[in-house]
Amino acid sequence: MPLPLGKKSGMSSTNRIISWIARLVAAIILFQTLYFKFTAQPESVYIFTSLGMEPWGRIGSGVTELIAGILLIIPRTAWLGAFIAIGVMAGAIFFHLTELGIEVQGDGGLLFILALMVTACSAITVYLHRHAVPLIGTNSDLWHRNPA
Repeated sequence: MPLPLGKKSGMSSTNRIISWIARLVAAIILFQTLYFKFTAQPESVYIFTSLGMEPWGRIGSGVTELIAGILLIIPRTAWLGAFIAIGVMAGAIFFHLTELGIEVQGDGGLLFILALMVTACSAITVYLHRHAVPLIGTNSDLWHRNPA
């Protein structure tokens, strides 16, 4: 079972603060975009129409971002939310670099920058919570098995 983000986690108070900041920044950005996706705002519809993924891509990415944001806020699941957010943002960054362009409908590259910010904050979260990740973290059974 992953350790909570607290004194028993072995994380320094500085790292706990950095973790909370990174997780909150990523979650707030993810939650903020939900309004645009779930209410079919013209910007979101344009993006996903351009990609040939309207409306299922818009709604699907919104649901995935909602799940990632919730998991990021919960200390025990922060690592999972961060991995999910990195995956979704990898897709967003890919499409910005290949089909959409850095700037979309005169936004000055804001959506691209926000995707980079979520990715960076999520990467920091994964790093700080790496010991809680099943199979690779120090709390996994792989680290505690007796070689027989």
